[in-house]
Parts: sequence; structure tokens; C-alpha cells
Amino acid sequence: MNVVHVLNGPNLNLLGIREPDIYGATTLAALEARLSATCRNRGVTLNFRQSNNEGDLVNWVQDAGLAGEPVILNAGAYTHTSIALHDAIKGARARVIEVHLSNVHARERFRRHSFIAPVAEGVILGFGALSYDLALEAILAGGTDSESLTK
Repeated sequence: MNVVHVLNGPNLNLLGIREPDIYGATTLAALEARLSATCRNRGVTLNFRQSNNEGDLVNWVQDAGLAGEPVILNAGAYTHTSIALHDAIKGARARVIEVHLSNVHARERFRRHSFIAPVAEGVILGFGALSYDLALEAILAGGTDSESLTK
């Protein structure tokens, strides 16, 4: 594995200022710097992106999946609404770990359903910015199984 993609959905550009009591004080730039250092130390390139547009995320997931490169995906609110992301992951056979900063099951009812989880290899949530580190470690340790996507 040469590249790991970290894809962030809507409003994650506001990390550190948007509801820090829920999402923490870590900015997206600080998160990228930390993950980039981990990847660099392990000889892997980090492709870190954020978009408020669903179509960008769909394209990026497809590109990574078709290239056989793993994805850490925090789809933000699209987690709960996007059949397009579900289909992109499944169609491109993308290796995805879904992440969330907060424990979505302890929040509003609408946040408890994920269109991503059924096609993801794993879900990590509720550990703040550490959720991303845990997902990255799972990928770097080889803890993802592309065969799980053949169901």
C-alpha cells in the first residue's frame, strides 16, 4: 500500500470552531498534520481532502476504490443520507473505514442510521480526533479485508 485517502464531508472544515463540546478543539489542519506525520513515518502517502459537496466525495471514493487504495471516510451528515456514497463504495469495491468524532448513537435519532456502515469494513466512532488515528492504524496494520465487500 502506497497511499491512504482520508476523505472528510460537509462542515468538517469547521473543526475546532463548530461545537467544540461535541467535536473537540482539534482543527482539520492539525488532524491532517498528525496523520501525515504517521504516514510519512510508515512510508505511506496521505491524500487528505475535505468537501461540502457530495459529488466530490463520490468521485474521490470511486477513484480510490478503483485504484485499490484504502479510504478513511468521515462523510459527516452524508453518512445518514447518501445512497450515492453507499453505491460508490460498493460499486468501486472501495476499502473504507467509516469514522466519526462523536458517538452518533448517543445523539439525535437521525444520526443513528448510516448508509456507509453496511459497505464499510469497519466503523470507529466516539473517540474524537483519535477515531482517525485508530482507523489509520487499522489500515497500516493490514486490518482491513477487501473480501468483506463481496457480500
